Amino acid sequence: MPLLPRAILFDLDDTLIRAYAQPDDAWRRLLHVFAVHLDAHDEAAIERIRIAIMDEARAFWSDQTEAAKWRLDIPTARRLSTRRGLERLGYADEVLADKIADAFTEMRRNEYRLYPDAHATVDALRQAGVRLALLTNGASVTQRDKIVRFDLGHRFDHIQIEGEFGQGKPELAVYRHALERLAVDPGEAWMVGDNYEWEVVAPQALGMCGIWYDPFGAGIPANATAQPTRIIKRLAELVE
Repeated sequence: MPLLPRAILFDLDDTLIRAYAQPDDAWRRLLHVFAVHLDAHDEAAIERIRIAIMDEARAFWSDQTEAAKWRLDIPTARRLSTRRGLERLGYADEVLADKIADAFTEMRRNEYRLYPDAHATVDALRQAGVRLALLTNGASVTQRDKIVRFDLGHRFDHIQIEGEFGQGKPELAVYRHALERLAVDPGEAWMVGDNYEWEVVAPQALGMCGIWYDPFGAGIPANATAQPTRIIKRLAELVE
């Protein structure tokens, strides 16, 4: 077992569970289901629609204030960005757009998967005496459902959900509160997760170690303003 900190704060989505990773592939698969409704009969047509929807989604989530609001209702946010993407291509049918967005939401929910080394890694850390917190953005009902579904609740000393706490990452108050609940100083804690801003930049601003989880080998973002303390591709690397 390597030298460990007194506490580790974990992200949930796409860190302990695979939830929203690789959206390009997910949208391609979903749009093929609606190909006839969209009059999209070849890969090029599907790709045009995917790009339009995902471009609008990126624009939708780029406003941090709006993003903080809509993270608490992702299905409706997805409906709005899907409508805008289809409108760009001349589709004016909001009913169809909403049906596609809702189908994507349901498909993603059905495809949630626990990363294979998540339980073993977290359990090993607990056994080693590391205090653990789970910090996740999103609505209370949605995130609590995931925590129950994947048997995570009893594994953490503190669970903090944006919809319950009232603030989400990367607000510094989020990390400060979790550290207080774990009774540790920032220099005694790591933050582990897949979002560069939320799990590297913001925690490091407080003096924490930012451990970036990069399971698909995406590499450090070109516009990164901070270097991660460490990069891991498997959660088990934390205890090996």
